[in-house]
Amino acid sequence: MTGHHQALALGLFSAFIVVTLAITTWVGRNRQGSAEEFYAGGRLFSPMENGFAIAGDYMSAASFLGLTGLIALFGYDGLLYAVGFQVAWLVVLFLVAELVRNCGRFTLADVVAARMSERPVRIATGTSSVTVSVLYLVAQMVGAGSLVALLLGGTSPAARAWTVIGVGALMVIYVSLGGMRATTWIQIVKAVLLLAGTVALTVLVLLRFHGDLDRLLLTAAERSGHGDAFLAPGLKYGGDWTARFDFISLGLALVLGTAGLPHILSRFYTVPTARAARRSVLWSIGLIGGFYLMTFVLGFGAAAIVGPEAIRGANAAGNTAIPLLALDLGGGPDSTGGTVLFAVVAAVAFATILAVVAGITLASSASVAHDLYASLRRRRAKQRSEVAVARVASVGIGVVAIALGLLARDLNVAFLVGLAFAVAASANLPALLYSLFWRGFTTRGAVWAVYGGLVPALVLVVLSPVVSGSPESLFPGVDFQYFPLQNPGLVSIPAGFLAGWLGTVTSSETPDEAKHAETEVRSLTGAGAA
Repeated sequence: MTGHHQALALGLFSAFIVVTLAITTWVGRNRQGSAEEFYAGGRLFSPMENGFAIAGDYMSAASFLGLTGLIALFGYDGLLYAVGFQVAWLVVLFLVAELVRNCGRFTLADVVAARMSERPVRIATGTSSVTVSVLYLVAQMVGAGSLVALLLGGTSPAARAWTVIGVGALMVIYVSLGGMRATTWIQIVKAVLLLAGTVALTVLVLLRFHGDLDRLLLTAAERSGHGDAFLAPGLKYGGDWTARFDFISLGLALVLGTAGLPHILSRFYTVPTARAARRSVLWSIGLIGGFYLMTFVLGFGAAAIVGPEAIRGANAAGNTAIPLLALDLGGGPDSTGGTVLFAVVAAVAFATILAVVAGITLASSASVAHDLYASLRRRRAKQRSEVAVARVASVGIGVVAIALGLLARDLNVAFLVGLAFAVAASANLPALLYSLFWRGFTTRGAVWAVYGGLVPALVLVVLSPVVSGSPESLFPGVDFQYFPLQNPGLVSIPAGFLAGWLGTVTSSETPDEAKHAETEVRSLTGAGAA
């Protein structure tokens, strides 16, 4: 990488960091310091603003870097991630958004514990939410390391490590100083930048092929080395029955996981009404859908223009496909256009990572303070005390995410996000849906649903090829692989729902009909909502 690339891209990185820190500082000076302000931004955002913020939260490094890399390396099978990510929003729209906004205040636990014994339910859902958030954060850290390694020539492992540490430090600053209001505006700015950059790259790819999509796909297939198989199902997930079951497992996790992601659910509390929450989802579906349609073009464009060998050479997992595509579209490594376009895309990708990690860190620190800390104190913590704990928790979560990000630096970021989705769908979603729709659901059922999905998901990941037993594993030198699938969702998601049912039917607790009726009316009408 030339000095021009480094200087320009680092300058743009610095500009975005300065702007976002200015937003954070300004917001931090103009807020009350209450829990509602810190966790929910005062519930003052419009549906359009929140829709852009949701899109900014959701279009992460997994989408911009990892997804396009998977499409460039595996063709049709890489598209399956995009389809799963998009279809998931229908579940959110029809089953979750409005009801969650009406029933909760700040976190997922507020909804699940509305008619249960609060302490065990909050501890369980808080633990699960922090676990999902840390897994999601790891993916963003890996993306940051891959991006800056490419920028600096990929020769220094220390550069990756310091990048991950730097991103972790910035996310702690954003959360601790600005809370939800600053995080939301950072996500809005990032969403606009990301969509603008994606549109520009898509137009340039189509111009390179004179608008002929057939020619684009055929060229991608030819350069892939797989021929027509590149454009057909099965290149990654069709080799044998294990791969096919892995695909089913991945699909379940992607489609069901979004509705259980803590940082997505927390966004519904930043608008004043349930109707505004529903309209926010409609805005986000439009923005996210357009973005994923463009990733199809960019992924196949990277395969056709850059080539899978060059992409793997820069990063084995494909995480640098988009910056390399931008470099080529701009005129090549030694051209001014290539330098500028690469730097802009790298800066947008870095902005994407910073915005997403801020949102995830805020959601997870809210779970620590509002759910775990308040419950373990055995009484309701004061709001100002909660906010102080949330700021401290953001530091601890950042440290854990940094450590795991350094460990998982060679894995594809979209794949890592798939694991987070699997845990969310296994632990959070069963408890959420049962509490909203099952009249007889009990405290034991809620706790069992969370742990019955969370524990199997984590254990199966540890025993899977992700951790050991193959050259691409976290620990390639050892082999304790006993579970053949890379994604645990096929087993852990049904386990979570089954555990929730079993815990309820074996419970001696009598469901509170009055509380259920109150929750049902509140969820459907918004009467009494915070």
